[in-house]
Amino acid sequence: MLDKGTEIPVKRSQTIMDKIAGKAADLNGLVAYQDGSVVSKEIIKKDKGTVTLFAFDKGQGLSEHTVPFDALVYVFDGSAEISISGTPKEVKAGEMIIMPANQPHALKAKERFKMMLVMIKAENCNQ
Repeated sequence: MLDKGTEIPVKRSQTIMDKIAGKAADLNGLVAYQDGSVVSKEIIKKDKGTVTLFAFDKGQGLSEHTVPFDALVYVFDGSAEISISGTPKEVKAGEMIIMPANQPHALKAKERFKMMLVMIKAENCNQ
């Protein structure tokens, strides 16, 4: 297992997935906070979906938008306010929320938080 909270060094020709494949890794060590910013690191990128880690500094966020497929957010540090179709929900470390396809959603960091976003790009996900 990679040490908890350790930043994972990645060579330019190497993806994060290449570095951690087949190993247990602490999510906190894969993405670091940056003052006044939102940091993202794509872990898996395939035609049918992605897994991306984000670190939001306090006060940062993503403005309201929609996507044509379901998205799962897992918060693994801090807490976030996630609005879906205008209804805000607090999502804390250890919790997840599904943002349904074609419904407007937005995220806001009331405090620093980290999340994993899993998006599966498939039609008819309910089948």
